[in-house]
Amino acid sequence: DGRVLVWDRRQASGPVAAMEPQAGAVPRECWAVAFGDAHTPDSRCVAAGYDNGDIKLLDLRTGKIRWESNAQNGVCGLQFDRPDIPMNKLAVTTLESKYRIYDVRTQHPVLGFSMLAQEAHGSTVWGASHLPQNRDVFMTQGGNGSLELWRYRYPAQRRVKDKDGHDKGVLGTVEQLQKTTLSTQPVCSFDWSPDKEGLAVAGLLDQTFRVLVCTKLDKL
Repeated sequence: DGRVLVWDRRQASGPVAAMEPQAGAVPRECWAVAFGDAHTPDSRCVAAGYDNGDIKLLDLRTGKIRWESNAQNGVCGLQFDRPDIPMNKLAVTTLESKYRIYDVRTQHPVLGFSMLAQEAHGSTVWGASHLPQNRDVFMTQGGNGSLELWRYRYPAQRRVKDKDGHDKGVLGTVEQLQKTTLSTQPVCSFDWSPDKEGLAVAGLLDQTFRVLVCTKLDKL
């Protein structure tokens, strides 16, 4: 129904925050959500992605939409590179074989966040998962049953001044490190181990899950 609800388990009476469609607007399906910017007890943001490509960032402290954009295709997955630091990067995966990396550290008052778009998998990109031990390494999940390992490289300078004196983010580059195919069915979920670097589990629509090990990640 287009609503995004935030719940506190200590308050069972109802949601503590909500992001709802405007009155009279046609509601879009919300396909993905993610917490981020949790670097202080009072700082929290929720990113939401919708079937029409809309991306909205809700500031839970002020209760207002901080930023919104459109990814041109339905948003299947969202993840901040780390949820417990000031916002740094946001990965957005979509239909039509693409994902986007937003530099959410620097917000331009007109242009918003700088963005890098990358083709991947040759099919729907169901999600992206950042390595807990190195937030610049992430795995994407393909609708064709494949996994692709990527590394983000920062630019020499992360922000520049525009002609009006406003800070504007500068994007880096992404490099594919490895890829493999597990099945002919989509990889619908993926999670890294927080304790053992490189250990991961993937869930697939062929009714299986796979335990994986990615080696030499400490050499990156």
